[in-house]
Amino acid sequence: MTEQLGIGVLGLHEGRTLLIALNHIIPSSVGLPTENKYRAPLAKAVAGCDLESEKIQRAKMDCPDLFYTSNYEALLAQDDVDIVAIYTPDSLHCEHIAMAFEAGKDVICTKPIVNSVEDAKRVWEVSQRTNRKLLVGQSTRFFESFKRQRNACEEGEIGEIEFVDAHYIHRMDWFYDKSSWATHDTDWVFLGMSHPIDLIRWYLGPIDVVHAIGSKSSLAHQYNVESYDIYSVNFVAQNGKIGRAMGNYGLHELPSARNAIELMLYGSDGTSLAQYHDMRYSHVGSDGIEIKEDMLYHHRGYYFNNEVHGMHYGEFANYTQYFATALHEKRDYSPNLAEGLETFCIMEAVRESALTGKPVHVAPLLEELGIT
Repeated sequence: MTEQLGIGVLGLHEGRTLLIALNHIIPSSVGLPTENKYRAPLAKAVAGCDLESEKIQRAKMDCPDLFYTSNYEALLAQDDVDIVAIYTPDSLHCEHIAMAFEAGKDVICTKPIVNSVEDAKRVWEVSQRTNRKLLVGQSTRFFESFKRQRNACEEGEIGEIEFVDAHYIHRMDWFYDKSSWATHDTDWVFLGMSHPIDLIRWYLGPIDVVHAIGSKSSLAHQYNVESYDIYSVNFVAQNGKIGRAMGNYGLHELPSARNAIELMLYGSDGTSLAQYHDMRYSHVGSDGIEIKEDMLYHHRGYYFNNEVHGMHYGEFANYTQYFATALHEKRDYSPNLAEGLETFCIMEAVRESALTGKPVHVAPLLEELGIT
């Protein structure tokens, strides 16, 4: 087998999930070939880093045989760390990515890559100078139902895409309680809205103009959140196709009616729907009968380490394996840094549009970054 790439994880709250996903043997019941007892055969966890000793101790309980440190430079100095996986607060991503690039490491960075134009410029400059690679950790793309939908779309199941409708809705008081920086150090367009906006970009291609409206929920007022936490956005792609995205992070959820993340594709020959946290893919067969594929039972042991629909064990392992394969085979992958920064520009355009009430074009932001 091709030599495994070593993964060093920075940020052991969400990042601990990747350590567990890479190191734990998965149940044979999920149907993987016997030689693939690990979720990502081409990658292995080798190191973890966090400023909080409690998080390091918790990670050690699950993955005891790794190198742990509270010093990021010490992690970067490890020869067996080939890829740094970054799960730190958004405003720190730029510095952490730049340091990894300068140390000769490739990077997986959870979305969004950055949340300011200045940081986007710096990350792009350092990447061009060091020639290092980065994969944006857009976990939704790598969840089973969304993978199934993408494959079906590429095989022509629904014909030519005519309209894309995406949302991510999730009550976020628990998030404010654990990550107080989210109330003032970023915007929900870079947090929750990064999921549906990425899905819109994935299917429509480069975006020309966005028109957004935003408002604040009672929950946002309760936590003194500075940004809007409810967004509704229309998109026009460069090819003229259109889509819309919605996010609400202060709602009272109705899980059986609407999944947290849903993507509806309307095509010339059919329509399809992918859902998360459930693992369902729905489409209409050639006979006109709706088909609902539910992968949850068979894939539960792969995507979740317990019976709860939570965390991102399978998705994180999927994109790590995907990136490691691309690096080994020296082939293209998505979303890479250029696409990730383009999606950041779309998000920034959404933020500006919601604040001004006017449509905003994406091209000037890309030109400012030097990405055309």
